[in-house]
Amino acid sequence: MTPDTVMIFAAGRGTRMGALTDNCPKPLLPVAGIPMIDRALALADAAGIARKLVNIHYLGDMLRNHLSGRDDVILVEETPEALETGGGLKNALPLLDRDTIFTLNPDAIWTDGNPFPTLAGHWNPARMDALLMLVPLEQAIAHKGKGDFVMSPDGQLQRWTGQPGQRLVNTGAQIIRTSAVSRIAETRFSLNIPWDRMLEDGRLFGTVHSGGWADVGTADGIWQAERMLGGRDDV
Repeated sequence: MTPDTVMIFAAGRGTRMGALTDNCPKPLLPVAGIPMIDRALALADAAGIARKLVNIHYLGDMLRNHLSGRDDVILVEETPEALETGGGLKNALPLLDRDTIFTLNPDAIWTDGNPFPTLAGHWNPARMDALLMLVPLEQAIAHKGKGDFVMSPDGQLQRWTGQPGQRLVNTGAQIIRTSAVSRIAETRFSLNIPWDRMLEDGRLFGTVHSGGWADVGTADGIWQAERMLGGRDDV
């Protein structure tokens, strides 16, 4: 069944943005005039996802005020510290109340396709505990890493450790079973922890986004994303 809920991770400090996030939470930084959190929510709206949870921590009141007019958004505050992606998702589980959900990082810009319907179309709960949306490394605009995964023809993932195969970058969009997160004992942890367990069980899969994707992790990523968008109105 297609998830009807998305968790959007918006609690981080955004330290790689430098002075841009001294007085503004990273998800409120604009790309081509539109705050990144609004772009993320627009993708969810376009896909018909009814429930949106947004975790907040750093300058959380600014995000709270920005989103106050949306009755479809549930804010999950993290105190006294941000809990990373896995911990943030675990912290929100009582409000999620779903076996499977979408997640999304707002600090990415997409063109030529919405990741949510693509993920839903490839989701196979009989085989998968998570399905990640990926892009080829050479198409990951402004991304600083060397690649995260390689994928077999059936979509099963392995970590890239230098072996042959197309290197793929995790975009931050996925479908994941919430039980995979609830089993982790720690309070603060990365989603890499449950993913590693899924890899051992052969239940971590991926699908590839065919359009453009820009990683807005730094100030440089903003203008590169805007260049990718050009005169387009993709949100």
